[in-house]
Amino acid sequence: MDVDLQFNEQISGPSEADENPFADGKADIGCICTTTFRWLKKDSELLPVPVTTDNRAKGKPVYFSDVIVKAGSRFLSFDSLRGQKWGYNDRNSRSGWFSMLDRIVPHSPLDYFSEIVQSGSHLESLRLVMAGKIDAAAIDSNALLFQINQGRIDRSAFKILETWGPFPIQPIVIRTDMPSSLKESVRKSLLHAHESFGPELNSFGFHLFTEAKREDYEV
Repeated sequence: MDVDLQFNEQISGPSEADENPFADGKADIGCICTTTFRWLKKDSELLPVPVTTDNRAKGKPVYFSDVIVKAGSRFLSFDSLRGQKWGYNDRNSRSGWFSMLDRIVPHSPLDYFSEIVQSGSHLESLRLVMAGKIDAAAIDSNALLFQINQGRIDRSAFKILETWGPFPIQPIVIRTDMPSSLKESVRKSLLHAHESFGPELNSFGFHLFTEAKREDYEV
């Protein structure tokens, strides 16, 4: 069948104030952030999710948020970032925004940091840290691992001050009112993807797809 693939590089997924692409039929299948699924779950169902090659995941469909600073910087702990410039991808991101909010409770971002900069993506946050435009950011571990595996950044170029998580990996969803036969076909295709596309999956830092547990996304 014909497939139309669309990207939104400025946000991890629609927020409750945004248009719901699954409710009006503009999207059938989507890769979204966990925070988005919590309010879209009435219009969508979980599909199998990927298992990362990150050893910290221990074969489970989880990911982490790595707080990074530039190698050689004076920052040795998260506490040393107080009063410094923090970067984040967007305000609907579990790893880039909400994890930071949890970490600095009871402070607000502008109480804790001197400035907060929205970069628009994890990769841009990473670039800003490396360029010295911001002091630190919390980066999705899958995005960071991919950059390392592709040789786009050297592991020695940055330091990880803290790792937050594990968190259930970002869900893949399908519109609830899609035909049952199509849902099952897509589900089986994902579960068996590694049999035909193992090297391709590995190049992006994943082993295979496994069934998602809805209760993991209810917290």
